[in-house]
Amino acid sequence: MARSLSIAARALAAVAATTLALSACAGSDESEPAAGTSEDPIRIGVVSSGEKYWDTFKQAASDEGIEVEIVNFSDYQLPNQGLTDGDLDLNQFQHLQFLAGYNVASGSDLAPIGATAVYPLSLYSTKHASVEEIPDGGEIAIPNDETNQARALLVLQEAGLLKLQDGGSAFSTPNDILADESKVTVTPVDAAQTAIALQDVDASIINNDFVGDAGLTADDAIFADDPDSSAAEPYINVWVARAEDKDNETYAQLIDIFHTPEIEEGVLEASGGTGVIKDNSAEELQGILDGIQEDLQAQG
Repeated sequence: MARSLSIAARALAAVAATTLALSACAGSDESEPAAGTSEDPIRIGVVSSGEKYWDTFKQAASDEGIEVEIVNFSDYQLPNQGLTDGDLDLNQFQHLQFLAGYNVASGSDLAPIGATAVYPLSLYSTKHASVEEIPDGGEIAIPNDETNQARALLVLQEAGLLKLQDGGSAFSTPNDILADESKVTVTPVDAAQTAIALQDVDASIINNDFVGDAGLTADDAIFADDPDSSAAEPYINVWVARAEDKDNETYAQLIDIFHTPEIEEGVLEASGGTGVIKDNSAEELQGILDGIQEDLQAQG
């Protein structure tokens, strides 16, 4: 999601959320300092605070007179709730498809205000050197969470390994596979298990976060989706604000800082070279989000 999303330990997430809530309540008085100062830094929810580029980003923002606090979470549901509740000012960890799911499910209107990158979703195999070598009836492991499962099916369709009802969509499930027109079968497993499953299947769709778990690198992929295609638009990772703050000039300045060469290079390095930087405007991103949300509501 930023990268492909996975759910970590709830207990750790609860600690993070409690710490954040306490810090949000502390130190309030009659005269509140302006956001972005050392007394009231702009709080940004992420799930990757250990990446070096965040330190570079914080220093670059500080050099421009903007103080930020990076708040890390281990549960991908919490940064959106923290933003909705006002405990965060921004978050940056998810793609548009995930944001749409949150907005529709919660009745919120969180808004994308800047793009970061798309991370291709790739097919790996330790048994076959190419897609063409995968045999008829071959078995492919895919992530079982709704967002990545649908994307994985679209990747396999793009690779020519299966066909989906009506061409597929960001909401496709294994039930939409046209078996008579498909070369392979799929086995949904937890995203963290797709790498481990490689020893038992012909190939696996592995989220970027777990490629290293299989002793692989991005160069080992035998197929990846096209990050510049329209099908990849729902998976553009974004900066997110509350709707009433979408035109905040300081937030726009932070996005400009994020897109400086040194920080972009850090983002790509953290992705193992798989990420593709995106610079879609807030208006473009909102349009994509609106379309996804309309489709989600129609599904319901």
